[in-house]
Amino acid sequence: MDKDDLLAQLIAHLQASARDARQAMEEATVEAREGATPAEKREDSRVALEQSSLAAGHKARLSRAMADLAMLEGFAPKRLTGKARVALGAVVEVECDDAGRTFFLAPVGAGIELTGPGGDGYLSVVTPSSPFGRAVLGCVVGDTVEVKAGGEVREWTVSFVE
Repeated sequence: MDKDDLLAQLIAHLQASARDARQAMEEATVEAREGATPAEKREDSRVALEQSSLAAGHKARLSRAMADLAMLEGFAPKRLTGKARVALGAVVEVECDDAGRTFFLAPVGAGIELTGPGGDGYLSVVTPSSPFGRAVLGCVVGDTVEVKAGGEVREWTVSFVE
């Protein structure tokens, strides 16, 4: 599997998120400053305050996306063999109750969906800080892990590592 492509998709997604956050922050800042006449602001100061708070929230979202992008700058996932232990940068397939899922273990980007090679299937990004990421780190093909998600414990068997 082309991990460089997966990484490029993840970076593109985070860049789009940063662009959206920056635009929303700028719009909310302008609205807080210019969205009402001085008389309207005196009568209902909540509008400007709400827009200022909204701008601050978008600024925090932008900061997080930029920090995530910075973390990916030096990230170069290595190709692993089928007998390798799951490590950061691994593509991991797991099976549970005859259903399989494929994950990309990355330092950031939890929950983002990436497309497989040639648009074949989807991979979910998980991080080492997630319950699943913690459970599979160090595993090899054939290992079974228990993961509690949504209040339910499920057993997953590692069926592929690359």
